[in-house]
Amino acid sequence: MTVIGALTRSSSRISSSISAVAAARPLCFPLASSSSSPPQDSKPIPRSAPPSPPSPHSTSAARYLTGGRSPLSHRAQIRSSAALARGFERRFASMATKNSFEGILTTLAKPGGGEFGKYFSLPALNDPRIDRLPYSIRILLESAIRNCDEFQVTAKDVEKILDWENTSPKQVEIPFKPARVLLQDFTGVPAVVDLACMRDAMNKLGGDSNKINPLVPVDLVIDHSVQVDVARSVNAVQANMEFEFHRNKERFGFLKWGSNAFNNMLVVPPGSGIVHQVNLEYLGRVVFNNGGMLYPDSVVGTDSHTTMIDGLGVAGWGVGGIEAEAAMLGQPMSMVLPGVVGFKLSGKLNNGVTATDLVLTVTNILRKHGVVGKFVEFYGEGMGELSLADRATIANMSPEYGATMGFFPVDHVTLQYLKLTGRSDDTVAMIESYLRANKMFVDHSQPQTERVYSSYLELNLEDVVPCVSGPKRPHDRVSLKEMKADWHSCLDNKVGFKGFAIPKESQNKVAEFSFHGTPAQIKHGDVVIAAITSCTNTSNPSVMLGAALVAKKACDLGLEVKPWIKTSLAPGSGVVKQYLDKSGLQKYLNQLGFHIVGYGCTTCIGNSGDLDEAVSAAISENDIVAAAVLSGNRNFEGRVHPLTRANYLASPPLVVAYALAGTVNIDFETEPIGTSKDGKSVYFRDIWPSTEEIAEVVQASVLSDMFRSTYESITKGNPMWNQLSVPSGSLYSWDPTSTYIHEPPYFKNMTMSPPGPYPVKDAYCLLNFGDSITTDHISPAGSIHKDSPAAKFLMERGVERKDFNSYGSRRGNDEVMARGTFANIRLVNKLLKGEVGPKTIHIPTGEKLSVFDAAMRYKSEGHDTIILAGAEYGSGSSRDWAAKGPMLQGVKAVISKNFERIHRSNLVGMGIIPLCFKAGEDADTLGLTGHERYTINLPSNVSDIKPGQDVTVVTDNGKTFTCTLRFDTEVELEYYNHGGILPYVIRNLIGSKQ
Repeated sequence: MTVIGALTRSSSRISSSISAVAAARPLCFPLASSSSSPPQDSKPIPRSAPPSPPSPHSTSAARYLTGGRSPLSHRAQIRSSAALARGFERRFASMATKNSFEGILTTLAKPGGGEFGKYFSLPALNDPRIDRLPYSIRILLESAIRNCDEFQVTAKDVEKILDWENTSPKQVEIPFKPARVLLQDFTGVPAVVDLACMRDAMNKLGGDSNKINPLVPVDLVIDHSVQVDVARSVNAVQANMEFEFHRNKERFGFLKWGSNAFNNMLVVPPGSGIVHQVNLEYLGRVVFNNGGMLYPDSVVGTDSHTTMIDGLGVAGWGVGGIEAEAAMLGQPMSMVLPGVVGFKLSGKLNNGVTATDLVLTVTNILRKHGVVGKFVEFYGEGMGELSLADRATIANMSPEYGATMGFFPVDHVTLQYLKLTGRSDDTVAMIESYLRANKMFVDHSQPQTERVYSSYLELNLEDVVPCVSGPKRPHDRVSLKEMKADWHSCLDNKVGFKGFAIPKESQNKVAEFSFHGTPAQIKHGDVVIAAITSCTNTSNPSVMLGAALVAKKACDLGLEVKPWIKTSLAPGSGVVKQYLDKSGLQKYLNQLGFHIVGYGCTTCIGNSGDLDEAVSAAISENDIVAAAVLSGNRNFEGRVHPLTRANYLASPPLVVAYALAGTVNIDFETEPIGTSKDGKSVYFRDIWPSTEEIAEVVQASVLSDMFRSTYESITKGNPMWNQLSVPSGSLYSWDPTSTYIHEPPYFKNMTMSPPGPYPVKDAYCLLNFGDSITTDHISPAGSIHKDSPAAKFLMERGVERKDFNSYGSRRGNDEVMARGTFANIRLVNKLLKGEVGPKTIHIPTGEKLSVFDAAMRYKSEGHDTIILAGAEYGSGSSRDWAAKGPMLQGVKAVISKNFERIHRSNLVGMGIIPLCFKAGEDADTLGLTGHERYTINLPSNVSDIKPGQDVTVVTDNGKTFTCTLRFDTEVELEYYNHGGILPYVIRNLIGSKQ
């Protein structure tokens, strides 16, 4: 891998293209837009979607997906039609002369005659700068042109993007209107709760509550709720789904209500697959055809791994839930025009090296390079050697390497995948024709125009070797041949990301226990969870069938997995089961305990279920550093399971190999993985399939019909979903006794006047953190600890411990989630001087309290609080509750060395001030202990505040230091002035005349 220095920007060139086009005679054509609003009284116009299998966005599909009844009665449809006509008249009149670029509206002809539709032609601008733009920036450019109304998007914004070479280093702000929004249920439930609450607020303030409706397509896939309660059983799928519906019936009913109550919202029922795999295989359009208007697909999602769709050539990334809600309601997203890192790929992967090995290597490289807030765009001849599934694997882990996107432009490989996954020939032809015509298609057979990037990286795929990442962070890559040595150094090292501080004399400790009457033992590094899980890998047939081939070879040799290791297989879609069955290899996975347990995220997000009580007791009572090996994308401490302190990310074939070995304390090159039935040592090389073996099975087993049949069945729902009975009506009837769905207090006492900047004076420090505090630390998604404030709250309301469910499943209840904020059992707070856990010190009294109790005491005493933090604050999942929770606890500001992109945005959206220490400074270098009181000197008038300005912070003991204000755009300052993004949207909607 070579790193080429950042490019020198070319001198600015002034183009006359914009003014020329703007002066062109406008066409009288009603422009469809990705953000154009359907009439407020009506259900949406049929949405653009893959035409084969049946569209998930057609009325018939919506009927199935919302439980077997049509969203509209016949009479309502008649009313809707009249409203639709009135709406079109309004939109025709208002839009016919709005767009400054109508002069480049062009017809896209079909090769055999007729036309595909109209599109805004980038070549028609006649601007030579376009050819040098990265493909990812061209998508931003097209969106700005198409939505240019000189109000939300202006010609000046278009010029900023056209002049990307010169403007991107200057951190200029642009608006972006995504074509659609993607949700999963953990983040989708609070989003729908917020929308329902906003309708109530609109009513109370005298506005039209029907204005709270998604104006762009919204797809919500229920995939985060299934847990691995039952494993190693042929009945696991059905049993786990029954548990899932028992726990989540109220949540699911609420989402089903939302799919009926809100326009443009599709809910994909539980048991269908993982959101990002469903998006890749089915929901992704690549190019929209919206009533004859063609434009590139683009998506923002409330899950950080929305970036997986970048592998399909669709621009997509994760945003906070509150930001997504604003996008749904027609607000343009304000973003800094990003730099783009060009990542050149050459060569091809060696035999036996997997896409997982590649993505862990890429993650390590990009983390070192530094790509936070940037797009990464892949190119080069090596790109053509990667399958679409391999590309999606790399794109999926963009959050782990810190980029906004990991983008692969569309080429022949993309088109082949679209056909394989059941998109029709006509649709694929339209996609190719549009992208070629608009300079967005990569043709490897043609000479490539040299594009300009902000910086350059290169990787020869032949240099990639088998590896894993861990034990606590996804970018801590370890090559397989170094794994044993690295493990021993982790045992020796002081407690940290690569250390457990186990004394030498205790490292070989053996804990004896009885497993269902059978003598057993466990040591440091022994595997207790082995999970083939996560969209990152289960969408890739090569690694899934590779894992199955490892299982077959192991079974043929008579190898077994110890019965106390919790093994599981959770595919991202039903297609995986079909090709595993066709290959005849599922039976070998079953033989080793890797039965299918459900179709959802499971272990990757902490829904790993309980370990056997005997195993749990052996780990806890003997302080064993037990290991989990999973094919996931995150392995932060405390995320996978509370009792697995070492967690390694690995390819599905390696997950099977480590399950067979039973430990991570092994050198696969020199030590046997087990003993065969005839008494011979079996080594890793004896069970590892060749690339050719895997390719043959993939070719024979993965068929297009499988995708069609799978997604046809998705539109029919499942019996448990279809039987859910939900109320009708556009306003939700809140149940004050519900512990799942509760009306949040965000708009309590809200008036039409913005509250303005909030003075932070003499605030106490609630928590003092070091580096790499993740959103899992701030707002855990996993199990609710029996001694936590949330557990106490639930038990007081008659909820038994067995029914606690997870924090993620209770995100629709602000009272639970406020108590679950900073409730991670692995939280390290400097105020506790080395003690680990969800506690803090109440500074005025010196008492040690739960974080929630301390926060509530500060609030009751009338004191504000702030948080001190180190680097990478808020890394991990795009979790809006990691901002909502601190806001409800009374936190007014966070001062850190730097922020993860999405989390900073979420803090802004909830009205919390993000501040960064100056370079080279932090709480320790400044001598801050967290026992001080802090005053933040911000002007009281928002017009006197500037994005990125210096802010002085003064403590009560006389210390003064300067921070950078991380409100990055003028729009973010407006959000702050209004007390957050959602109050801003409500006031704007009430004030609008439409």
